Amino acid sequence: MARLLMSVVVLATLALAVPSRARDEKGCGTPADIGDGWSLATPGETGIDAARLCDLDGLLAQWPDANVHAVIVARHGKLVMERYYAGADERWGAKLGVVQFGPEVKHDLRSISKSVTSLLIGIALAEGRFPALESPVLDFFPEHADLRTPEKDRITFADLLTMSSGLQWDEDRSYDDPRNDEMGMLTSGDPFRYILAKPLAASPGTTYLYSNGDASLLGAALVRGTGHTWSDYARDKLFTPLGIVDFDWDAVGRSRKLGPYGSLRLRPRDVAKLGQFVLADGVWNGRHILPTGWAAQSIAPRLNGEGLFFYGYQWWLGRSFVDGRELRWAAGFGVGGQRLFVVPSLELVVSLSLGQYGGRLQGIVPTAILNKIVLPSVKGEPR
Repeated sequence: MARLLMSVVVLATLALAVPSRARDEKGCGTPADIGDGWSLATPGETGIDAARLCDLDGLLAQWPDANVHAVIVARHGKLVMERYYAGADERWGAKLGVVQFGPEVKHDLRSISKSVTSLLIGIALAEGRFPALESPVLDFFPEHADLRTPEKDRITFADLLTMSSGLQWDEDRSYDDPRNDEMGMLTSGDPFRYILAKPLAASPGTTYLYSNGDASLLGAALVRGTGHTWSDYARDKLFTPLGIVDFDWDAVGRSRKLGPYGSLRLRPRDVAKLGQFVLADGVWNGRHILPTGWAAQSIAPRLNGEGLFFYGYQWWLGRSFVDGRELRWAAGFGVGGQRLFVVPSLELVVSLSLGQYGGRLQGIVPTAILNKIVLPSVKGEPR
């Protein structure tokens, strides 16, 4: 994952691509009214240059194997564009063949699931059903007390949220390499012991290291604290209030205790809802669902992340330079090219779904769509 994300920065300006087959080759992706709570608008009504936004297919024509599945754009709380394509897809690594995507077809989020888990943690904290962020992680896993050391006792839940537990972790290897820690965790009968047994490679809270292990400990604490599966808790506390009625959030791995770090499936326009929800400080259609301030806390920079990125509470923080202006954004990233961009200064949300699992374009194409099509189409100065 780490090497793939670095390629985003290095290769985003290279790329040449034909899009997957579009549903409407001549249209600009007028959103469908499916009664899911979205307010709809034209690009012009929200200060977006439709001509520039509608050149999406022109950009994608550079990449014959882009395998873009969905592009969703919302501004000022209104859905203004949804484009769908057909392309080969997967569900948690299982081949699905060619799928024709549309407003009611779900897609893997992969590691954007982590950002959603962070939202759930905010809700659970407000309910008193998640440990205090500065409390020691090992206090919540007493069955693994034999793994405690003075150094490991310093690992907090805030460290897990920022991927800075300090625990040694390596998932940049191929999945058939026995040293790949994600696979070690997935094949373990006790994945949380597998994670906590890793030696410390850095002092907790000081050094970012991408770790599905850290994210999985957060998921375990959420389940223990709430007394519900992550799927049930998400349904009751987040998805139902947002009008998200169709989702899958599978239990994966040998133990069937993993999933919050990467197995969520949603409709792409529901992914965009989550972005709008963050943009509005946890409010959807007038209803406050997140505790006040949690969204802002989550997307505030907490640590130097990978490459040029900062990192928040399971959110990536970056910036784009477009038409002479610097635009800062927060994002959920998922392998295969899954992206959820939130641009607060423009009140803009962009959700991208691709099928570039392990592909060389998984960082290039989403970055190009954001920087070459969507951001330049937004008129007016950022606030």
